[in-house]
Amino acid sequence: MGRWEPNARGRLEQAALELYAERGYEQTPVAEITRRAGLTERTFFRHFADKREVLFAGSGRLAELCAGAVAAAPAAATPMDAAVAALYAAAGVFEERGDLVRLRQSVIDANAELQERELTKLATLSGALAEALRDRGTDDLTARLTAEAAVAVLKVAFEHWIHGSGEQTLRHLLGECVDSLGTAVARGPGAAGSVSG
Repeated sequence: MGRWEPNARGRLEQAALELYAERGYEQTPVAEITRRAGLTERTFFRHFADKREVLFAGSGRLAELCAGAVAAAPAAATPMDAAVAALYAAAGVFEERGDLVRLRQSVIDANAELQERELTKLATLSGALAEALRDRGTDDLTARLTAEAAVAVLKVAFEHWIHGSGEQTLRHLLGECVDSLGTAVARGPGAAGSVSG
């Protein structure tokens, strides 16, 4: 194979995810991934530090995308509106790669170590959202709470999208979850007392 094989990264990712799903993550050596992709192990390690990074290499780019969407939100947007704009940006990426995203999630769901790594990724995303909100002038407490709530919305909507019938887009499910969260925190008639009061 030539040194600069076109779309080597994508081929390696596809091969790895297929093998992880077929044989299990722990039972799949890098040599098998490269054999299926028609590439060398050297090429694999040029793109990924290890076989786990096939699943998580895009985490940094996702956090950057979401932070950028927060920064680009209109000045008059509330912190939650800015965070929701970030979620829609993320949804666009997930929807474009729908089959691979679903395959990736099935691999993660089958492995406790990978599930822990996924939680770390979500915590990193929350931190990036909070920082982007603080950069907009949001106070620290509000920024952190908003970021955590936004990640919770993403997590629930994503699970419904992955395990659902496929009839609803992730964007639609995000909208439903945002609406449900708004209903949950809204103070209705007669809700004058605080939780502690």
